Amino acid sequence: MGNNFKVTGTSLTIYLPAEVDHHNAEALKNDADRLIQNQNIRCIIFDFAQTNFMDSSGIGMIMGRYKNLRFMGGNVIAIRVNERIRRILTMSGIYKVIDIYEDIPQQSKLL
Repeated sequence: MGNNFKVTGTSLTIYLPAEVDHHNAEALKNDADRLIQNQNIRCIIFDFAQTNFMDSSGIGMIMGRYKNLRFMGGNVIAIRVNERIRRILTMSGIYKVIDIYEDIPQQSKLL
């Protein structure tokens, strides 16, 4: 799992790599799902600080985690999104279901 994940209480921060494509989206999905189940995660924070490319596999990975967490009453947000990634999130419709912040908001806003 490495440095891509940080669990704080019931929150999981996923530090996305420079490119979120088919290969690493599958690994991120599997590792995130394992943590969600084992750590009782109720909030996922996708950190896009290092990301400059994302394809449909990345969109699918994010939407899948969103659906799983919402089913369990949780919340999903995105932070540190650059203009290129913001356009991808907007075109895909993700921005309609996931809030986007400059940085991690106060915990009270998340849950």
